Amino acid sequence: MKKKVFLTRTLHDFALKELRKKYQIEIHSGQIPIPQTKLRSKIKDIDGLICFPYDKINKEMIDEGKNLKVISTYSVGFDHIDTLYAKEKKIRIGYTPEVLTDATADLAFSLLLDIARRTTEGDRIIRDGRWREIYGAYDYVGVDLQGKTIGILGLGRIGSTLAKRAKAFDMKIIYHNRKHASKSKEKSLGAKYVSFEKLIAESDFLSIHVPHTKETDRLFDMKILKKMKKTSFLINTSRGKVVNEKDLATALKKKIISGAGLDVFENEPIKKNHPFVKLPNIILAPHIGSSTKETRMKMAEITVKNLNLGINGKKPIYSVGY
Repeated sequence: MKKKVFLTRTLHDFALKELRKKYQIEIHSGQIPIPQTKLRSKIKDIDGLICFPYDKINKEMIDEGKNLKVISTYSVGFDHIDTLYAKEKKIRIGYTPEVLTDATADLAFSLLLDIARRTTEGDRIIRDGRWREIYGAYDYVGVDLQGKTIGILGLGRIGSTLAKRAKAFDMKIIYHNRKHASKSKEKSLGAKYVSFEKLIAESDFLSIHVPHTKETDRLFDMKILKKMKKTSFLINTSRGKVVNEKDLATALKKKIISGAGLDVFENEPIKKNHPFVKLPNIILAPHIGSSTKETRMKMAEITVKNLNLGINGKKPIYSVGY
């Protein structure tokens, strides 16, 4: 009898074809994300689970999976899974790092460039028939990138790749990390290590590339935002909960900082009446950091490979803890 696998959302056709060869699969095709009650009922008799970042795989959910051998998440992040408890229950966890590095760094820089040059704002002006209102020399201006300081919080794979993009635009690069990068890496990127306080105070553009932890939870609150330059911009493509959204909305409204570009949010999708929606000095993207055809196909490929290994008691290609 084939082992059972449940997917909380569909994958690419080639991935589904591969799965159907080996397993009895079921795919949630209704409301997204899948309701916790429905997922809890589905997880009871499956051997493998393919999930997404918005699926909360907590202790209670894991306890329902009496036959569960592997959780393969279609994401680079895994903070939606209780990894410690899964390890305790001898359940393998696979994830998809590295493959989305370039795509996410590209999006971070596109948000930075967009908010600096006010491209999306200009698009809205044209669509609203207001082009003639901005003919004055200073009616509609952005800022140059050349010579500006980009601060990168977290010089991991994505942060380092973003630094390469910034270097090509002749930007000054500073970063803060849990530990210094090697001298050779700093030299190749043209990046200088600074304290967190200095990163906040000196950055013209500050891009966040850290996971959501107890230490980073709502790290960017009003206290921190007030320490940033009034002319600065905040970019976040990491985790929504690293930013206090209420404080950021207030800071943008009161011009405490100049603008922001966000691809991630505390709760996704955000509601139509979210404070960000009506603000003109923020660019919003619907969590599309990995959304290129090439990246998403590679993620699907790795997700399936991780599942194949874990369901047979082997360590996934990219494994969390066990």
